[in-house]
Amino acid sequence: MSVNSVHVGRFTEKKAVVTGAAQGIGLEVALRLAAESAEVVLVDRSETVREVASELGVHAVLADLETYEGAHSAITEALKLVGGRIDVLVNNVGGTIWAKPYEHYSPPEIQAEIQRSLYPTLWTTRAVLPHLIEQRSGVIVNVSSVATRGINRIPYSAAKGGINALTASLAMEAAPYGIRVLATAAGGTEAPTRRVARGPAPGTVREKAWYQQIVDQTVASSLLKRYGTLEEQAAAICFLASDEASYITGTVLPVGGGDLG
Repeated sequence: MSVNSVHVGRFTEKKAVVTGAAQGIGLEVALRLAAESAEVVLVDRSETVREVASELGVHAVLADLETYEGAHSAITEALKLVGGRIDVLVNNVGGTIWAKPYEHYSPPEIQAEIQRSLYPTLWTTRAVLPHLIEQRSGVIVNVSSVATRGINRIPYSAAKGGINALTASLAMEAAPYGIRVLATAAGGTEAPTRRVARGPAPGTVREKAWYQQIVDQTVASSLLKRYGTLEEQAAAICFLASDEASYITGTVLPVGGGDLG
């Protein structure tokens, strides 16, 4: 994260929860929020989240957000850690498990993709919403994807399309309570090797070719003809979460180098 890009004090006295925060975009968002003076809670189902939180000097909650019980317990614990108030929720859990044409997905694999990339956002949003309504303020930023228009990951695309619909519809319901609901649609993003893999790495020649097709299509769809950086994704998310975006809600902001998804 570039020191020059940090807005020191932008989240002073704000309490923020970031899901899927042990690595990748979630971790970068947490880093920026903390650098900009928020009190941050990292939520992840990997034990790695405790180590990361300790290094950053922030809070950690271990939870599986693919179930409502897990999401409810995570929000309950987060509220206790930060004194009973949440100002920002960043729903970042998700990610393609398999990469292949749709006809090669088995029914259990399709269900697993939806369970991974749609339900955590649905459940965690539902768990936090009553608290935001009671305090009559708050911001929810969902991490979607430009893969709503992409190849070889149709179940993931469908999940992210669901997140876009949730964002638009909930923004209408939540606005009377002073709550904003937004999303970013992340494009291809360069990131370090994941500490915990999303799924099995492509093994066969055919599987590697299918994955390469995703990479080629992602770059071709970007007007800038490149992958983005974690910092570029986090900058957009934190802007939407901040008071600088106080007149923006119900919007999905593409962050894909010109690829609108």
